Amino acid sequence: KYQIDREKIPEFEAYGKMWIPLVKKLGGVHHGYLLPHEGPDYLAYASFSFPSLADYEKYRAAIQDDSECKQAFEYARETRCIKKVDRSFFRPVFG
Repeated sequence: KYQIDREKIPEFEAYGKMWIPLVKKLGGVHHGYLLPHEGPDYLAYASFSFPSLADYEKYRAAIQDDSECKQAFEYARETRCIKKVDRSFFRPVFG
C-alpha cells in the first residue's frame, strides 16, 4: 500500500509502469497497480507474487544492485510522488 502525493498521480503511475517489467525480470509476477479513482485520493496499491518467500528475499536483495531498479527508486525520490510505503504479505488461495 502506498500513500502518494495526490498532485503527482501521473508520476506515480509512471513509477508503477517501471516496476511491472522489473518484477518479472527478477523472477516475480506483477499483478498490477491500483490507482485512486473514487474514495481516498492519496492511496494506491500494488500486488505481485513470487514462488516462495525465499525468492522474494532474493528479489529484495537484487533490487539494491540492479541499475534499472536504482533508476526507478531515483525517479520516485526526484518526483516525491510516494510519501509512505506499507508492505504486507499474503498467502494466495487459488481454485
